[in-house]
Amino acid sequence: MTQDGVPAEIIERLRINLNLARITLNEADVQGMVDKGFLSTVLAFEDYASANTFEDLPDYLKDWGESAPLNPAAGAGGAPLKPFEVSRNAPENVKRGGPGWEKQYGTLAGVAAQIRASEVSPVELTKQALERIASQDGELNSFQLVLAEQAMAAARQAEQEIQAGQYRGPLHGVPVAVKDLLAMRGTITTAGSKIRANDRTDFDATAVTRLHAAGAVIVGKTRMSEFAYSPGSNNAHYGPTRNPANPAYDTGGSSSGSGAAVAAGMAYGSLGTDTGGSIRVPAALCGLVGLKPTFGRLSLYGAVNLSWSLDHVGPMTRTVEDNAIMLQALEGFDARDMRSRLVPPVAADLHKGVRGLRVGVLAGADSLATPEVIEAWHIGLAELEKAGATLYEVDLPEFGLLRNLSGALLGLETSAFHQHNLSTRLEDYGEFMRQRVLAAYAYSPNALVLVQQARQLLRRRFEALFQEIDLFSTPPVPHKAPLLGIPTPVTLTAPFNFLGWPAISVPVARSVEGLPLGIQLAGKAWDEATVLRAAQVIETGLSADSGS
Repeated sequence: MTQDGVPAEIIERLRINLNLARITLNEADVQGMVDKGFLSTVLAFEDYASANTFEDLPDYLKDWGESAPLNPAAGAGGAPLKPFEVSRNAPENVKRGGPGWEKQYGTLAGVAAQIRASEVSPVELTKQALERIASQDGELNSFQLVLAEQAMAAARQAEQEIQAGQYRGPLHGVPVAVKDLLAMRGTITTAGSKIRANDRTDFDATAVTRLHAAGAVIVGKTRMSEFAYSPGSNNAHYGPTRNPANPAYDTGGSSSGSGAAVAAGMAYGSLGTDTGGSIRVPAALCGLVGLKPTFGRLSLYGAVNLSWSLDHVGPMTRTVEDNAIMLQALEGFDARDMRSRLVPPVAADLHKGVRGLRVGVLAGADSLATPEVIEAWHIGLAELEKAGATLYEVDLPEFGLLRNLSGALLGLETSAFHQHNLSTRLEDYGEFMRQRVLAAYAYSPNALVLVQQARQLLRRRFEALFQEIDLFSTPPVPHKAPLLGIPTPVTLTAPFNFLGWPAISVPVARSVEGLPLGIQLAGKAWDEATVLRAAQVIETGLSADSGS
């Protein structure tokens, strides 16, 4: 017997495990899990586990970030890579170029140069940012908390320091925003939830500390989906966040407010977090540059957990150069986060170009995304090819498996983190979050170990692939921004959280409705420099086409 395609034994296991955890389950939530497809990842994992023998060591036995010895049997398949043919047809459904937020609102690098030259004041910039928040955020709903007084005080301090010759660098005096998943001294960190609605923190997350050290002016904390567990802005407690490109459409999630705030000129950059695509999805839908760095490059100390081994923090900006500026201010080892790694800083030579680079292109992507998304993706790929990169078609049957395994690991770790609150405050979770996290109790008892064994195997296979290519590209999302409050699938972004490798979304085009469309580039571990310089090539090429 099945319940709308879900085998009865899966539902029964769900009931047993929740009962053992002293968590109440009602029939409406069971049906909600089925209807929303939250049990589909469980079923996909069950199919994979039953069809495979697991002999690899689990991934957690290895210090992540070490270079693993390559297993010749785990290579990319042995067949020579085939050249990839970029579409030469004129786009039918999209218009080249991003939404142009950098022209409308300026860039972080641009205002930094003006501040240093005393052509503009941090106080003026901060007033302007706060005025935009006051005039626009009633409609967009991008800020959870506006820190007007603190921001103005920080701006005045920055101005005094710069006038006294104590310039700290390109973030000094620049208004930025922070996702409300990150602790900030003296503020409530809700994580988009009712459960933490009164949790005032008396310390700063490391990412916030580093923004302060760079002299940035934090104007507020941004909206997000509940506990960051949705790739849309759907939030049962604080409402959805509207897309500045068209307010009828969604920003994506979970870094919803960070995306809207930067796109609408309310901040020059913002911190987001990314567990399955939560930086890159809103960046793609809002027409921004969003980078998920290598796992371990940026500290997660002070960030409310979603998944210990999949979470990343990273910058969201209007340009690639701005993104590199924020990354360099945020990176570095942090002894308070055991995931943090002591690695050389990113040497982002954005003008080095891509001549001679080998770019792997996901074969069969046409079946994973709409025609307009594919057209936009080809625009970005053509810019890389024009600049001297060579494109190769990469057939990756494991790509879908990466997405499913990432979803399984996410559910297992998230449910462990939330178990106490699920047993004591279940009614305080919104429906989407509650049903999604409860669905993880349908996994078998040994699922976590099996996922970690598969993770080690797949990491080795991709390390072997990256002996043949320098970058890998897919579209960032399957479709343009959906209507307000509808989540966007992380089919194309989650695999790189599972691997832990750097990935970036860059705007390249707009739909007929004016909605942004982008390209995703991923690199090997710790190679953000190559990812950023390729992103810069795309951005520069499209800017040259537009005459700017």
